[in-house]
Amino acid sequence: MNSTDNNFNNDKRPKKLIVFDMDSTLIDAECIDELGEAAGAGDEISEITEQAMEGDIDYEDSLVKRVQLLKGTGFETAQEVIENLPLMPGAKELISYVKSLGYKTAMVSSGFTLATDYIGKVLDIDYVVSNELVIDNGCLTGEVRGPLTKQDSKEDVFEQIAQMNCVYAKDCIAVGDGANDICMFKKAGYSIAFNSKPILRQYANVVITRKDLRAIIPVIEALNMG
Repeated sequence: MNSTDNNFNNDKRPKKLIVFDMDSTLIDAECIDELGEAAGAGDEISEITEQAMEGDIDYEDSLVKRVQLLKGTGFETAQEVIENLPLMPGAKELISYVKSLGYKTAMVSSGFTLATDYIGKVLDIDYVVSNELVIDNGCLTGEVRGPLTKQDSKEDVFEQIAQMNCVYAKDCIAVGDGANDICMFKKAGYSIAFNSKPILRQYANVVITRKDLRAIIPVIEALNMG
C-alpha cells in the first residue's frame, strides 16, 4: 500500500480504544464550511478553517469567528446541511472492522452536536463528544459552547474516555487530520494521520494520503499481530 508509511516502531500490544476526529476524517467535508455555504459566508469560513487546521492561527479564536458568521442561519437549513454530509469512503467498513476486533470507538470533534450525533448514530460510534451551536427562536445565535472549544481540549476528553474504559491513553489509537489533533497524537500510543495537513504528519506513526478509510485496516491488522 504505497500511500502508507508503515513505521511500526511503537509498542505493538493490541489497543482496544480508537478515537477519531470527524471533519475530513470520518466525513469527507468540514461541517462548519458546509454550514457557512448555507449561511452565505462559505469563502470566509473556509479560509479561517484552513488556517486553523494548518496551525497558522489560534484554534479557539478561529472557532469563535467562524461560528459568529453563522448567526441567523435557520435550524432547519442547518439540519438539511447535516443530513447531506458525505461519509468518508470506507468509514462504515473501518468502524465495523475495529468493532469486530473488540475495540471501543470514540469520535472527539470540535464540531457540533447537530452533526456529530447524526454521524455517530449512522456509524454506530460508542462515544461522541463535541460542541453545541446555540439556537434561539429557530436560528443559530452565532455562539458556541461545549467541552472542545480550546486548542488542546481534545486531549482532556480523550483521556477521560480512556479512563472510563480502564485503558491507558498510551494504549489507544488516534486518527485525525488537523493541528487540533496534535494533542491527542501526543498522548496516544499509536497515531494515524489520515488525509492530513502537513503539520500533523510529524506527530504520526503512520501517514495515509489515500482518501479511503479502508486503508487503515492493514495498519490495525499489523498492530494486532504484533
